[in-house]
Amino acid sequence: MIERYTLPEMGNLWTEAYKFKTWLQVEIAVCEAQAELGYIPAAAVEEIKAKANFDPQRVLEIEAEVRHDVIAFLTNVNEYVGDAGRYIHLGLTSSDVLDTALALQMVASLDVLAQRLEDLIQVIREKAREHRYTVMAGRSHGIHAEPITFGFKLAGWLAEVLRHQQRLQILRETIAVGKISGAVGTYANIEPRVEAIACQKLGLKPDTASTQVISRDIHADYVQQLALVAASIERFAVEIRNLQKTDVLEVEEYFSKGQKGSSAMPHKRNPIRSERLTGMARLIRSHAGAVLENVALWHERDISHSSVERVVLPDACILTHFMLKEITELVKNLLVYPENMARNLNCYGGVVFSQKVLLALVEKGLSREEAYAIVQQNAHTAWNKPEGNFHDLIVNDSRVTQRLSADEIAVCFDPQQHLRHLDEVYQRLGI
Repeated sequence: MIERYTLPEMGNLWTEAYKFKTWLQVEIAVCEAQAELGYIPAAAVEEIKAKANFDPQRVLEIEAEVRHDVIAFLTNVNEYVGDAGRYIHLGLTSSDVLDTALALQMVASLDVLAQRLEDLIQVIREKAREHRYTVMAGRSHGIHAEPITFGFKLAGWLAEVLRHQQRLQILRETIAVGKISGAVGTYANIEPRVEAIACQKLGLKPDTASTQVISRDIHADYVQQLALVAASIERFAVEIRNLQKTDVLEVEEYFSKGQKGSSAMPHKRNPIRSERLTGMARLIRSHAGAVLENVALWHERDISHSSVERVVLPDACILTHFMLKEITELVKNLLVYPENMARNLNCYGGVVFSQKVLLALVEKGLSREEAYAIVQQNAHTAWNKPEGNFHDLIVNDSRVTQRLSADEIAVCFDPQQHLRHLDEVYQRLGI
């Protein structure tokens, strides 16, 4: 496994130079395998390893003439290697190199993403621990529902991100697949043993049954998993945007000294990072659709997938990487306002406690329908009125007080009654 602090930045993994580097890795691994099996001289392989190199600009110059990227690359490599270069690419087709090298890029990219995901996990866990007991209103349909804590909200985020961590671990195994099986995958000009040895050297598994290419369901799975990560990040970002609304203002993106929110309105403090993340998630979702289209190639292969992947794979990886870094910083520095949460929770005299009153009345012998009618009438009387106070209406309603004591009513309005079992959730997540 790549060490934590030696991981390259994502953009470096999708440069032309890095792509050619992986192509050369594949070619050399195949040469080594051929030599181990006695098909080419070991001395020639050592010469290839010592001399093999490439110049990305020169490759592009040759490609402009021959109109074939792999031939251009091999031509350039042979300019460095000389006569021993005749042993390079023996029995291979271009897709042997392209698809196996692409797997190396995808695995390396996933390792970087996994590290960024681990960073996010730690930040969410810490923030959830910090706000384990910070009470706020839970909402459904955008309307106040019942009390929760901000830590509990973050616990849901943490559980989701941990699922992504498990998915990416499985995905790494799925994508770490190479193929060195020739023009239509039949090993007509190269042995399966060469493929097995070469793939082992590269840290890959041979594809179970390739055609001329590795089937694109694997690549579709890869991008769809990234799109799913992006969708979760978008969920977190949308939540932050909603909680940052002026009339809610329970959390807020960190606003640095000297930062400006609007060219016209000096008071503005906008959730720009969350909005940016929302937009980027849309892009990655669109890429997921494109790679699904790539699965249905003609017969043993065509190259309609190639142009798509040149754009989609680097873009999806780089965008996901950026989104993970952004959401990590956003959550780490998020401003949380417990006072505003408490204020909103008690809006209209604590209507969020209506179910507790309902259940208490049912326990005292009222039918659910009758109890519901009493509680709803008081809640709707308090609703959306500056002076509306659900608690005061309840304690002054004889239909309630003749069944519930003052202490029993007080218990109904105690937010801790809603939080009694949250420790079990926190314990599952190690918060």
